[in-house]
Amino acid sequence: MARLSPLASVSQTRAVLEAHGLSTKYSLGQNFLINDAILQKIVTLADLAPDDFVLEVGPGIGTLSIALLKHAGRVVSVERDPDLPAVLEETLAPWADRFALVQKDALDLKADDIRGASAQFAGHLPGDQPLPTKLVSNLPYAVAATVVLDYFERFASLESATVMVQKEVADRMAACPGSKNYGAYTVKLRLFAEPDGRFAVGPGNFFPPPRVESAVLRLNRRPLVDDAGNPVDGSTLEATCTMADAAFASRRKTLANSCKTYFAGRGAQDAPVAETLPRLFELAELDPRRRGETLDVAEFIRLGKALMKCRQAVRGERSASA
Repeated sequence: MARLSPLASVSQTRAVLEAHGLSTKYSLGQNFLINDAILQKIVTLADLAPDDFVLEVGPGIGTLSIALLKHAGRVVSVERDPDLPAVLEETLAPWADRFALVQKDALDLKADDIRGASAQFAGHLPGDQPLPTKLVSNLPYAVAATVVLDYFERFASLESATVMVQKEVADRMAACPGSKNYGAYTVKLRLFAEPDGRFAVGPGNFFPPPRVESAVLRLNRRPLVDDAGNPVDGSTLEATCTMADAAFASRRKTLANSCKTYFAGRGAQDAPVAETLPRLFELAELDPRRRGETLDVAEFIRLGKALMKCRQAVRGERSASA
């Protein structure tokens, strides 16, 4: 099988860095992929097509970017290291008409940043999708979990994410109800996406090798609906996420006890909800003796809707007594 990226080796990675007077930056979590076989597996799992518009976070020197550009129609990458744009301009020169770079922190990325960077693509490629359809990245591990959830929530155009993350983060992303890795983060992510394939990546596939095991996980967007198939609006989504935090505030406690502790410490706005919890669980048709880890996403949405009704009742009581 032909190599996807000529940069996928220790010698080539070193050569590129040294040619630009650079070295890896531990503070930015830079671990460069050096195994072309891993690139092949990432591209296969991502199921890229010529009309795909790919978003990449942390392109580094362009090792994965080259593989993406050989399979997708266009790629926009986000890079915060100010030393790397000059490197990418050189390594990705053959694909300059289909590659664009946004120079900023991935956590601050906006849709307008992507539109501005990709304006050069207009009229040169099939389709008129102004925003990416797939996220494919070797993510900086410190922000990986935040980026994936945030991007699914904010960029509705994303159909899937195929990402390299720390093994423990992948475990949380793919966890099922009842498992030890299932928590508030899993619930929030599952509102938007569900896992669809995974493979392990050992430290020896990177330069320098990280001190952790890694995994590549694919997540596909799922409809944001309740158990009756009705769309979930923004207010219900916010309330559902709050209930996920409340249910796992004291993981080993029952829903009743964990939620009571959580809401009692929320200040004047939500503390009164702690007194309405019996009614909340009744509205959600859930046994308060269960634990958060046993609930699926549909049940958390029911809790979110019940929280909204309880909040409304609390506001009504305050207005009546004012």
